[in-house]
Amino acid sequence: MISVSVPGRVNLIGDHTDYTGGLVLPMPLDQYTTITGTTTDEPMWHLRSADEDLPVTIALPVIDPSVVEPRWGRYVAGVLSELHLLGQRVSGFRGTVTTTLPIGAGLSSSAALEIAVARIALGDTSHNLSETDLALLCQRAEHRASGVPCGIMDQLCIASGKPGSATLIDCHALSVTHIVIPKDLEVIVQFISQRTLLGSEYADRVADCHEIEKLIGPLRLATENDLGQINNPRLHRRARHVVSENQRVRDFAQAIIAKDYGSAGEFMQQSHWSLAKDYETSNEIMDQAVQQLLTDPTVLGARITGGGFGGCIVGLRRRKNS
Repeated sequence: MISVSVPGRVNLIGDHTDYTGGLVLPMPLDQYTTITGTTTDEPMWHLRSADEDLPVTIALPVIDPSVVEPRWGRYVAGVLSELHLLGQRVSGFRGTVTTTLPIGAGLSSSAALEIAVARIALGDTSHNLSETDLALLCQRAEHRASGVPCGIMDQLCIASGKPGSATLIDCHALSVTHIVIPKDLEVIVQFISQRTLLGSEYADRVADCHEIEKLIGPLRLATENDLGQINNPRLHRRARHVVSENQRVRDFAQAIIAKDYGSAGEFMQQSHWSLAKDYETSNEIMDQAVQQLLTDPTVLGARITGGGFGGCIVGLRRRKNS
């Protein structure tokens, strides 16, 4: 019997910056997606999910993962297809998928599934693939399987993250720095409303950033002074978010290291309102949830987290016994 468990992730700060090679600061959760089963001689993958009505049956090798039904199986098929393109031999498998992550909450349940599938399929050879290469493989798999042009944040945090630490990622250099979350701080994650990036405005935001970069060059290198070159009001707002969010990631990380918790909380709140007003990925329900969480005097800051358009909020507070 084989069993692999992979955590989800929550992003503390740095949303919609990864697909332009910017900075992000997610951390792994203590909630997991687990695949349990056995290898088979049959060139097929059979998976049942405790959270999905229909099982998945996938014939090997996978040529086009985007046509697999039911849809949740496309994430599995995408990984198996990428492994095939690498020339990696993949055995058949029969098993079950369980998760303690809420589906559609913006906590990277899909990326956790992808990483788990890759580790099952690679078996004893998984050590031959670096954490970064594993993350890039699963990112490509998600692009092909879902059509969502996601950045590298989810897969790289899940592949390389450490419990109790945030994962500062430079999404251009693909460098990772682990920042320990002090024991007197608590990260709160609240699921507010269901969301999906498939068919959402996520791809529109990616397209906006591509248009911006035609005007001013790489957003990861842009400064506030560059924003004056953007005459389109919508694109100006989008660029202002990305430029300011990259700086907030730097500032937040330094504040945590310095134990300047008040400033860290302020940066989280600034991030939320930048996402709400400039990037327009929040909504009234999410805004109200953030404001409600901030009524707790122990809460230092709160914001929407992940791709947006619903999902979860994340907060930071002092532990009540500290």
